Amino acid sequence: MEETEVKRLKAAVKHWWLSLLLGILLIAMGFWVIRTPLASYIGLAILFSWLLFISGIIEMVFSISNKDNLDGWGWHLAGGIIDFILGGYLISNPELTMAVLPFLVGFWMMFGGVSAIAMSMDLKSYGSTGWGWTLTMGILTIIFSFLVIYNPVLGGFYLVFMTAFALITLGVFRIILAFRLKKLHKEIA
Repeated sequence: MEETEVKRLKAAVKHWWLSLLLGILLIAMGFWVIRTPLASYIGLAILFSWLLFISGIIEMVFSISNKDNLDGWGWHLAGGIIDFILGGYLISNPELTMAVLPFLVGFWMMFGGVSAIAMSMDLKSYGSTGWGWTLTMGILTIIFSFLVIYNPVLGGFYLVFMTAFALITLGVFRIILAFRLKKLHKEIA
């Protein structure tokens, strides 16, 4: 290893404890979500509204900037416009957002799944070897969307507890990463 690479590696693992701290925080947040499902649901409703709004902006920019390169760019633009308008409306009506969140997430996932399937067909036509994974993820997303829409009460609980599970899982990953970085830091010090 060159001396400059060693210096960069030392600098990268010097603050290994930040990953540990983040991991502990994420796990604590995951358990808080489990302990306070109603408050977490309200927070998710607000977060989802903003996510939808910002996602719409990004999707519109993506589709317009790639209109010459993607055959199905219009679908991305339409999805971005819908996300933008719906997100803005939901931000201004949080009570409505909480009432319809499982349906919104379900239909949003369904449209995203359809979009992923369309993107996989574009990737296939461009000769990409990874198009099958995109197709599979699109199909799975549509299946999960039907499960959320089918039973909205269960869908609401599903959203809260899957968020908690994701936070805890990410926290465990960050803690494992921190100890690996610490070990690496000791080895190169």
